[in-house]
Amino acid sequence: MAIISPAQGAVNEARQPMTGRLSGLRRAMMSPVRGKHRLAVAAVVVLVGLASGAMAATPGGAGERTAEGKHGVRLHALAHFNQPTYVTAPPGSKKLVYATERAGRVRVLNGDKKGPTFLDMRGIVNCCVNDSGFFSIAFPPDYGRTRKFYVYFTNNQRNIEIDQFKRSAKHPARANKGSRRKIIEIRQTGDVNHNGGTVAIAPNGLLYAATGDGGNFIHPARRAPQSKGSLLGKLIRIDPRPGKHRHYRTPRSNPYVGKKGRDEIYARGLRNPFRFSIDRDRIFIGDVGEDRREEVDVRTLKKARGANFGWPIYEGTLRFRPGHIAHHDKPTFQYTHTGGRCAITGGVVVRDKRLRGLYGRYIYGDYCTGEIRTFKLMKGRARKDRAVRGLRRASGPVAFGEDGRQRVYVVELNSGRVSRIDPR
Repeated sequence: MAIISPAQGAVNEARQPMTGRLSGLRRAMMSPVRGKHRLAVAAVVVLVGLASGAMAATPGGAGERTAEGKHGVRLHALAHFNQPTYVTAPPGSKKLVYATERAGRVRVLNGDKKGPTFLDMRGIVNCCVNDSGFFSIAFPPDYGRTRKFYVYFTNNQRNIEIDQFKRSAKHPARANKGSRRKIIEIRQTGDVNHNGGTVAIAPNGLLYAATGDGGNFIHPARRAPQSKGSLLGKLIRIDPRPGKHRHYRTPRSNPYVGKKGRDEIYARGLRNPFRFSIDRDRIFIGDVGEDRREEVDVRTLKKARGANFGWPIYEGTLRFRPGHIAHHDKPTFQYTHTGGRCAITGGVVVRDKRLRGLYGRYIYGDYCTGEIRTFKLMKGRARKDRAVRGLRRASGPVAFGEDGRQRVYVVELNSGRVSRIDPR
């Protein structure tokens, strides 16, 4: 995933040209432009727009469907935005939802209508060449008291940056742009696509972010996901409070604190984990593959500590290149590029009690087909993967999000729609 071009060209640039298939942000934001031809394909697509165990689970056929509650569900289009990339809400908020736009704005979604601009970072955000832009926003559990929130984007040096802001004390739907504080900047290398894209705050207030591998197939940066000295291709975990020598602190329980390796690293071996989510004590990482596998890595937050998800030695459970790693944490779920599928958009666990047939299932999408599917996690394995009955195919799904009432949203890059999954 990269906001320039995910994947289908990714699927096999040599075999499937991308013009007309992918567009906008995902092409640029999620680009799994794969293989030797990545650079050539990326040049084209940027003009257009972005399993645990051996085959732990693979999707069934397109016709494999089951009823989703008594009357089913629908994808309810709410509002259109300019290249939307993400949607979320502060904990417990009953009204306000926030949608990010690739160029650097955060817009309010009030009920079913688009509202004013909450934050405008245009000029600070590097957009929109290759894998660049504004990717996500996160609100901590104590947002109501501290008014602090966090944003993930590429800056004008084309590096990954996470900043902290505070909302206005007087206007709950307006951020204080002058409160900006840089938390961390991660230097990119190579062709600079595959930037990851999600920042999330765990219930204990620690900040998690997942970075991509840098993207250039032949560049040494591809070694970064296994390197303990690089923050690329990693799940990082930090405490966003100011430290003595940095703008943040490093939890002493991180796996490489006091050892060889960067203190911020929590897990490694990721290719382009554009979307991940935290559900209670578990993390679900949707990692975009190269040619053959898309995967979801699921671990408890505790067991994710020190995990190695294998890239670039492994793509899913398949060997990708020569090399040795002492331990490979295999995907909980993976699927192949059959039926036009090309790049996973990681999702969320459904906690909306109105959606009885989906409750407790992990919902995700594929950017190229637009199909929205779910699986159930049972004893650490993905089971009963199926398409969601009653949902139209999304137009370039790039994110799934939740509001304060745990209703589930789908962000559609190609159409600009932000939609919500509602009962019929």
